[in-house]
Amino acid sequence: MPAELPPPSSILDTGDASLFDVRSKAPGPQGRLPYTPEMLRERPSGDLYGWTMNAAMGWEPARMNAEEVLILSTHGGLRAPDGSPIALGYHTGHWEVSLQVEAAARELKQLGAIPFAAYCSDPCDGRSQGTPAMFDSLPYRNDASTVFRRLIRSLPNRAAVLGVATCDKGLPAMMMALAAQHDLACVLVPGGVTLLPEQGEDTAVVQSIGARFAHGEITLEYAQEAGCRACASPGGGCQFMGTAATSQVVAEALGMALPHSALSPSGHPVWLDMARRSARAALHLQASGIRMRDILTPEALENALILHAACGGSMNLIIHLAAVAFHARLRRPSVEDWARVNRSTPRLVDALPNGPRNFATVQVFLAGGVPEVMLHLRRAGLLHTKVRTATGMTLNDNLEWWEQSERRAALRRRLRELDGVDPDDVILSPDAARARGITSTVCFPTGNLAPEGSVVKATAIDPSVVDADGVYRKRGPARVFTSEPAAIAAIKEGRIREGDIVVLAGRGPMGSGMEETYQLTSALKYLPFGKHVALITDARFSGVSTGACIGHVSPEALAGGPIGKLRDGDLIEIVIDRNRLEGSVNVIGVDLEARPPHPDLRPDPLLPEDTRLWAALQEASGGSWAGSVYDVDRIIALLEAGRRALGRQEAGAGVSSPPRSPASSGQTP
Repeated sequence: MPAELPPPSSILDTGDASLFDVRSKAPGPQGRLPYTPEMLRERPSGDLYGWTMNAAMGWEPARMNAEEVLILSTHGGLRAPDGSPIALGYHTGHWEVSLQVEAAARELKQLGAIPFAAYCSDPCDGRSQGTPAMFDSLPYRNDASTVFRRLIRSLPNRAAVLGVATCDKGLPAMMMALAAQHDLACVLVPGGVTLLPEQGEDTAVVQSIGARFAHGEITLEYAQEAGCRACASPGGGCQFMGTAATSQVVAEALGMALPHSALSPSGHPVWLDMARRSARAALHLQASGIRMRDILTPEALENALILHAACGGSMNLIIHLAAVAFHARLRRPSVEDWARVNRSTPRLVDALPNGPRNFATVQVFLAGGVPEVMLHLRRAGLLHTKVRTATGMTLNDNLEWWEQSERRAALRRRLRELDGVDPDDVILSPDAARARGITSTVCFPTGNLAPEGSVVKATAIDPSVVDADGVYRKRGPARVFTSEPAAIAAIKEGRIREGDIVVLAGRGPMGSGMEETYQLTSALKYLPFGKHVALITDARFSGVSTGACIGHVSPEALAGGPIGKLRDGDLIEIVIDRNRLEGSVNVIGVDLEARPPHPDLRPDPLLPEDTRLWAALQEASGGSWAGSVYDVDRIIALLEAGRRALGRQEAGAGVSSPPRSPASSGQTP
């Protein structure tokens, strides 16, 4: 609170008499709207009144009859013209994207279109870690996507849509919304990434300062300084290949975004230029008759899976890419699809958190980003290069331009000059990656604790605990928790020891909205004994999570999953083959069928009603492996089946529905 508040009387009145100079009328905009007799006779009143409101907002009346282009964004906070904060946003990722909106809008206006801008801001998974705010994280994505779709439909004469977004939930929500616009020209504008501090820790490491301080690994002064400077620039998503960065990569791989648009440094001229060029692209797509359905094809979706594997992307995209496919009316990728692609696609990008050298996302951009990775994949014959993209051209056309472009040469040269980094050490050829022991990323263990599957980022397991044959093998006692605060407290208080297997159960969609548990994985990564501890949960992990962390365990505990029957001391065996991308997770010597659920297993008492509804709807639609979407046809079918079943029960019991009161029937009482 401020040291001294204004007096209470100032709440009622400021005492400034000039404030009372109020008018009830104004001259109004000058000029004439270019209505025609046909318009006045035939067009809906909304079209006519829309021009009245455009004029009121200052648009030149003579320029009303132009194509309307909607720019959606996840902008948050309020910046002064000099960039200083008037009101903070939730995170850096949406703090600067209004600049991209402005750049795109000015370009559209100059080209004769009418730009509209609308917003639906997004939360921050980093800010939410370890708090009840995480219960709203994944459900928010569906809500925001719904809002974006409603905003698109609420501009009746939109000719094209630009979507500007950056981070973990806002960007997948935007992708879902644009994917649903099958008959519109759409371009996604990635909001970029933040810069590394010249001295200090990146945003992956810094999120573990609490656990490291509790174990005496760092001083208070160090934590204070590292925490202050980790986000070295005010805008953009995190510096690692987490969910935000991976979503940008996937958007470009799908063809929704322009070539070399993912991972650009927020606030830079190259980042603003990308927004302007995206505006041009949207108008070209509209003029050429190229719509979302022409870009989002099964082949484009396959390319996205391939780029995810080649970049070592976040496991959360298993949920998000399935949701994008659903809204694009494509078959959603199965576990078998993910496994097949990861086995056949070499990982070529050395980025945080997968390593081995852990370059930042902005350095991946300077090394050539997505198109540079695609050049290697094209030579290996792994890509569908005839797909149409946001440029209006094919992927092959884009890559032909990229390979010879001054942009490519200049930025790769810049990486050498700035950081002394060889671009070919960041984005490697398949042969170079193989020679350095870089393996593919995502593995899907099954077993008696995960009969419907689970997921682990195999490459993020510390190599020192992996056997010489490339297989991680671990047996250890379970340390069971049903809340994340209890688990992190045990880690900070030294109750978790080398060799333990931490089990966090009841944190799937029905328990906590499928919260993200990065504070646990980051704590284990940056504590000396952490690499000797494994983690199993029905919750999610951040895309930057590392270690032997097995998440997404299905069925979730509250849906009867066996993970919910574990007890402290149960012997668990984990086997992860990092070469074959196969794995298993089993409890040894326990009759799971005969054992009841853990006595503390229940939905979190702070779980919002909104999230409970989301959990029920997405479960009826196929659950998290199907993208945690709302399959309306499936939901309606289940509701109808439930009504019929209830009707039969009531009829069999001789019970009739009670009569409705006059008020409930719509009559005046």
